[in-house]
Amino acid sequence: MRRHQWNALILAVTLGLLGAACGDSGNETVAVSPPTPLPTPAPTPAPLPNIVELAVATPDLSTLVFALQQAGLVDTLTGPGPFTVFAPINSAFEALPPENLNAALLPENVGLLTDVLTYHVVSGAAVFAGDLTNGQQITTVEGSILTVSIQGDSVRLIDGTERVINVIATDIEASNGVVHLIDQVLLPPGLSL
Repeated sequence: MRRHQWNALILAVTLGLLGAACGDSGNETVAVSPPTPLPTPAPTPAPLPNIVELAVATPDLSTLVFALQQAGLVDTLTGPGPFTVFAPINSAFEALPPENLNAALLPENVGLLTDVLTYHVVSGAAVFAGDLTNGQQITTVEGSILTVSIQGDSVRLIDGTERVINVIATDIEASNGVVHLIDQVLLPPGLSL
């Protein structure tokens, strides 16, 4: 029995010491380190606009946007693409004889307007300036050919009426393709405005 008393005494002392070690004395200061801050995630880049959204957001393409609306091509160019658009700036449209431009924008001439506008579009590929080669021929959605002319850093297009059009800004990316700004309205073969 002594052995049992001895074990009970050891157990009581052990529990007493354990309780004293865990007890709150009220005077102890516990050091708490500040939480480690999480790394700041890199900002997510804003999604690219589609070709029409890009054109709407570019003041110098307002005439093109109006023409696309008149021709009913907005839905097409907001589609998945990919498309390459050679986009005439406002001064390109202003250089056309006003009576011809006004006539092209009339509802009864939507076929003509559609032909002219789809001559500015390549479907199935986003063609960047670095992809172009001198003398390259590009088939447009309208079905006719544009010929590329590269001299140094200058990119030009030769349209269906043999006019040379300057590409004045290249590789403007959109979610569904790429836009290049041009200084004249492209005309398919046999068409004049």
